[in-house]
Amino acid sequence: MLSDVRNEGVTFGEWRMVPAERRLLQDGKPVDLNARYFDALLLLARHPGELISKERFMAEVWQGVPVTDEALTQCVRSLRRVLGDEAARPRFIETVPKHGYRFVATVASGSAPHKSSSGSTREPMLSLVAAGLVGGAAAGLVGGLGYGLLAASSPPAGTGAISIVLVLTCLCLMVGVLGGTGVGVGIAAARQLAGHRLFISMAGGALGGLATGALGRLIGIDAFTLLIGTRPVAITGAGEGMLIGAVAGAAIWIALRPNAKLGQTGVIGALLGAIAGLLVILGGGTMMAGSLATLAQAHPSAALHTLLGVETLPLWVKLATGAVEGATFVAALSLSFALVNRSNRAPAKA
Repeated sequence: MLSDVRNEGVTFGEWRMVPAERRLLQDGKPVDLNARYFDALLLLARHPGELISKERFMAEVWQGVPVTDEALTQCVRSLRRVLGDEAARPRFIETVPKHGYRFVATVASGSAPHKSSSGSTREPMLSLVAAGLVGGAAAGLVGGLGYGLLAASSPPAGTGAISIVLVLTCLCLMVGVLGGTGVGVGIAAARQLAGHRLFISMAGGALGGLATGALGRLIGIDAFTLLIGTRPVAITGAGEGMLIGAVAGAAIWIALRPNAKLGQTGVIGALLGAIAGLLVILGGGTMMAGSLATLAQAHPSAALHTLLGVETLPLWVKLATGAVEGATFVAALSLSFALVNRSNRAPAKA
């Protein structure tokens, strides 16, 4: 229908248009689109950075058929909905008030690899892994300081309060970095290989959490066996990592949407994480507090025993700490991914 259509396709972000076949693909999967709207999007994508006036839309898309301005407005609104774009923070289609529209994403033609708004196909994956690492580190830092300050409030004889805070902070930081990086790697790989759908993100997070949970438990058990001659069993492992990772995958999928807002992302992440933490405990699993309790029972003279105050944690304490730990971890990951995603999209706003 457009006079300047060529046979080769155009690619922008995760999207590709194939004019010869009249197809719009997202990560290689076809997406239904009205014929007129396909032509309008193709006109925009064929001329990135160029102002397309209302008159040009009418001439080349509607081919002189009399329509109102509302028809074009509805067309652009529908395109944004399909692409996951928004007028306030355009990633693809920018409105030029009273004049027309401009396509602001980087576009590649023909069979050449597409260049995303972040610069390459590899950078987004690396940035997602980095987001997992940073988010996990932030969660570990918050948890470690919390438990450390609580333990330092009544340290055992011969142990400095600062030492207790530093040791517990480093321990939780290490666990957080390991877990966050594992979830980040899983989600980044899943998005690269299978697309950006919710269940893909959850599966990637679950696999990443499963792997790092199993590895962390193995290293933890062997480390304590070698260092202190005891073999704690009830510490966080693969099952807990898989559940928390899957829920984190759902929260991160929400955080990576084009119209995601930081405040909402953090709240949703915290709620989902709290639910995941509760499910872990109710399912007989162990979170960080439970792991510390296991060590405290094995060494009643240690500062950990002073921190926990009891030989065995009551169920309500396990539930409360599990919910807080889950909320902190998933919320921190969600916010970290949302910030990285916003940074990756920044060039498209120019």
